[in-house]
Amino acid sequence: MTAPEQTTATLVDLAETSVRELNSALHAPDPAPLWRVLNPEGAHNVACGLDAPVRVEIAGHAGYYCAGMNQQAEVVVEGNVGVGVAENMMSGRVVVTGDASQSAGATAHGGLLAIHGNASARCGISMKGVDIVVGGSVGHMSAFMGQAGRLVVCGDAGDALGDSLYEARIYVAGRVRSLGADCVEKEVRAEHLAELADLLEQAGIEADPATFRRYGSARTLYNFHVENAGAY
Repeated sequence: MTAPEQTTATLVDLAETSVRELNSALHAPDPAPLWRVLNPEGAHNVACGLDAPVRVEIAGHAGYYCAGMNQQAEVVVEGNVGVGVAENMMSGRVVVTGDASQSAGATAHGGLLAIHGNASARCGISMKGVDIVVGGSVGHMSAFMGQAGRLVVCGDAGDALGDSLYEARIYVAGRVRSLGADCVEKEVRAEHLAELADLLEQAGIEADPATFRRYGSARTLYNFHVENAGAY
């Protein structure tokens, strides 16, 4: 690693440094404000567990669980990511310029996850307050058991969107293959258009808010009733 400077990035080459060493350096007290990670080559667990207002730029594809459990930090992946990007994120911002595999933003409580490409199945599964903006399409069972937060999909959504949804809000511009249990289409009002415009701007993704449809919970499955057993 090169010595950190105030105005230049701390360079870490994963061809020479292990992910464990990188993460340990990022977890140190008062880490440098700007980092650039070279040669990630699909490595897993890059930039996990950060808890400082730093910016980490990953120059290439990352593997599983990149930027998981993030707090405060901004992580930018200049490529694709594997399963579980930004899983259980609490705050901060994670940007993926390419595509994401399954379970992007799973269980995340806060912050913003922006995926400029497509996301695979279960995007936003059990989301608990995170905002997720996807420039392309998402796979099946996205926002399954979503409890809070917003999922914006500029492309299409696969089967069973929003299955068993609680209070997370979903916006989709393209075609929805099917809705999951208790997920229904809802009216798009002025406040939703403003919310969409703000989320798209934060994510750096261009789209017309007027082209989106809104989905949410019908609130018929909040409490278990035996007569609804077949609907779960």
